[in-house]
Amino acid sequence: MKDDVESKPTTGRLFLTVFPSIMLPMFLAVVDQTIVATALPAIAASLGSVGRISWVVISYLVAATIAAPVYGQLRDVFGGRRMMLIALSVFIAASLLCTVATSVEMLALARVLQGFGGGGLMTLSQALIGETIPPRERGRYQGYLAAVIVTSSTFGPVVGGYLTYHFGWRSIFLVNLPLGLVAVLMTLRLVQRQGNPQSWTFDKLGLFFFVGFIAPLLLALEQVQRWNSGAGTRFLILITIALTSLALLIRQERRASYPLLPIHLLRQPTIWRSDALAACHGGVLVSLVTFLPLYLHVSQSASSAETGLLLLPLMLGLGTGSMTTGRIVSRTGYTTIFPSIGLMGATVGLVVLSVWAANFSHPQLSVLLFLSGLCMGTVMGVVQVTVQSAADKATLGSAAASVQLSRSVGAAVGTALVGTILFAVVAHSQPETARLFASMIERGADTMASVPSARQEIVRGEIAVAFRAAFLTMAGFAAIGATIAWSIPTRRLS
Repeated sequence: MKDDVESKPTTGRLFLTVFPSIMLPMFLAVVDQTIVATALPAIAASLGSVGRISWVVISYLVAATIAAPVYGQLRDVFGGRRMMLIALSVFIAASLLCTVATSVEMLALARVLQGFGGGGLMTLSQALIGETIPPRERGRYQGYLAAVIVTSSTFGPVVGGYLTYHFGWRSIFLVNLPLGLVAVLMTLRLVQRQGNPQSWTFDKLGLFFFVGFIAPLLLALEQVQRWNSGAGTRFLILITIALTSLALLIRQERRASYPLLPIHLLRQPTIWRSDALAACHGGVLVSLVTFLPLYLHVSQSASSAETGLLLLPLMLGLGTGSMTTGRIVSRTGYTTIFPSIGLMGATVGLVVLSVWAANFSHPQLSVLLFLSGLCMGTVMGVVQVTVQSAADKATLGSAAASVQLSRSVGAAVGTALVGTILFAVVAHSQPETARLFASMIERGADTMASVPSARQEIVRGEIAVAFRAAFLTMAGFAAIGATIAWSIPTRRLS
């Protein structure tokens, strides 16, 4: 009996052993999605091919989304620690390839490889919590992990701009090397838990159809965001390919002995509704972070520095909400009540933002963004805990991957839809306003300097109406998420 007590790790020891090993890989995966954004102009100036520069971002997103379920299944077969070391190795090698790229095309290919590593880091970090942390403690750790995601999302653009300005764009990839090596050492501290490789065969056909679904879908959504005369035809072709692949994928996954996607898990109401909640949350949060800076610049005349400061309360609210919710879940066991109420609050906050934001001073706007972030911070940690509790240990990797996949697809679809509504409302007002607004997106807000002052006021008014529609669309996503959260059967951990 004494030996059992001594062998059981204390809460503090468990935190020091497990959390750094999970936190650093997650930090690397998330920060690499945002750190590149501020370096894109420098990359275009150095490598040329300005028209293809968006592929540096898109290639990583496509690869990371595809990698999530693959690593989820491999984790269930070979164990989380082993697969984390493989994902880190791929990520570090790809980061090195990014630093020596001599063209945008070569950099995009290296980013594909980096995405294959980064997608694994995100999925495996989530699964390792379910593998090593007791159920009642998982809410606390999911709150910590959500805070890491928020911190790294904020950290990326700031540090990316600093490194690019002082050391060149290649330095944003070089910084991954020492951090990746530290993450490897941290991962080696974890206990290796054996998977179940006996009689297992990889679902190659499922992966083929999955790639055929995800890649065209995300490329089609990218066409929507950059709509022009030829985009309509390309969009229809890509959507047709994606839907055909989806139908074949579902058919394959129902037949496969070891399916890539956990169709059997998605039959459980708790899991598929939690995944749908993650998709709605991703759509709200990513579209808000994407379009809020442009709104602040155009409608609030905020400088780049002011925009960065105004975004900080939102991120601080997200981190605070995530950590607070995680602690309460660990103490009480209650789960989905928090996103149920939180997303109702976020819906109200986004409606207020859409209708009255123009009348708010910057301090008042900061308070509104903090409260909205606080409400949205109640979601992701609870979603992961709920899904991990509903799944058994043998399928934790696949369950964690389903959440990550849902969030990524929801973020892409939500951002594309909000962008489409934004541009459609602007175009309905005045074709010239739409052309000017598109020019602002591509070349920056300085485009307005060449417009007469009287016309500037009219354009800003028309754009304000468009942003109102965009924020109301985000509020719609939040309201749908709140409705789904109320319908999730699991309300408390055992």
